Amino acid sequence: MAKKLAVIGAGLMGSGIAQVSAQAGWDVVLRDVTDEALRRGTDGIRASYDKFVSKGKLSAEDAEAALGRITATTDLDAASEADIVVEAVFERIDVKQEIFRTLDGLVKDEAVLASNTSAIPITKIAAVTERPERVVGTHFFSPVPMMQLCELVRGYKTSDETLAAAREFAEGVGKTCIVVNRDVAGFVTTRLISALVVEAAKLHESGVATAEDIDTACKLGFGHAMGPLATADLTGVDILLHATENIYTESQDEKFAPPEGMRRMVDAGDIGRKSGQGFYRY
Repeated sequence: MAKKLAVIGAGLMGSGIAQVSAQAGWDVVLRDVTDEALRRGTDGIRASYDKFVSKGKLSAEDAEAALGRITATTDLDAASEADIVVEAVFERIDVKQEIFRTLDGLVKDEAVLASNTSAIPITKIAAVTERPERVVGTHFFSPVPMMQLCELVRGYKTSDETLAAAREFAEGVGKTCIVVNRDVAGFVTTRLISALVVEAAKLHESGVATAEDIDTACKLGFGHAMGPLATADLTGVDILLHATENIYTESQDEKFAPPEGMRRMVDAGDIGRKSGQGFYRY
């Protein structure tokens, strides 16, 4: 019998997680608060499958079968039969805690509750449930169908069994996992990229070098596929600002304090590719 997955949030990350999971044979419930959000999410999944089919990486039959395994709904109760629930909503602790509090009373006792958060401590999310040992971080990377990494995060009370179930799920949908054994804000990857983006933004803001030259230095000097400022634009300057603020609030480490210029960019709506302007113009 196919395993059941619920994904909470049909944005770029949630729809990507639903896409790779359905392709791997999971029966997926994709939940969001509006029909419009669900339509955007499922349209994106369909378009992505079509692209894989056109490139010969997926058969049309397999794509149709995968789409058939995804059910879109605005009803959170639809998660009640899931073996694993992955939350992929906005990076705000109060929003996530409210969802986990509700899920705790809905799902099966043996279900794994996972968060796709990139920076909020899993322990804080798990603390609002009666089953903190069943809560784990599964931090996927965007775009999910293309990026190979999944960062598994052990909360203060996450059990070995829960971590193993999360690993089995992530590896089963084609990802390579790293394990974060201590639940620090930002985990491994977001701390690394945040420190790099903050320093790059400071260098840019103070006129030391252009955005292009800073990114070229990282690509050619360090072998990065993409420079930190182009990465910020792709991810969303607003998203990275929230992440760095979360890490700074938790750690009080000055290297994560975002520069004023980055805050002003977000205030002005220059948040990267999605707005047409960030560190670069699109």
